[in-house]
Amino acid sequence: MMISTKGRYALRVMLDLADHNTGDYIPLKDIAKRQEISVKYLENILASLSRVDLVDATRGKGGGYRLSKPPAEYPAGEIIRLAEGSLASVACLKGSKHGCEKADQCRALPLWQGLDKVVYDYLNSYSLADLQHLEEDAPAE
Repeated sequence: MMISTKGRYALRVMLDLADHNTGDYIPLKDIAKRQEISVKYLENILASLSRVDLVDATRGKGGGYRLSKPPAEYPAGEIIRLAEGSLASVACLKGSKHGCEKADQCRALPLWQGLDKVVYDYLNSYSLADLQHLEEDAPAE
């Protein structure tokens, strides 16, 4: 499994919003400049985050984006899965039905399901708040 640029950028944007979480709306151009992401690409990511209410958005003067809840309430896995669509390790685990006609007899299926559970649990074990503090707690080199 490889997380795409969209997934990595979505997490970076959410961390940026968490770092600047004053309750005010943050202009798109400010986020784009800090994160060195094009406004157009960032607009696409934030639109999808806004559609599922992970961020609040407003237009016009004083407009922009802000978190819709505290950073501790955002699991990293939720953000990445939203951006990626699926984090399934193999195609047969994507979607609500297993896409493989041999799933009933597949002896490797429990392996793939276990791998997906480990990835799911690991990514959900970190919140935005946890990630904000990782740098502060990291040992100096």
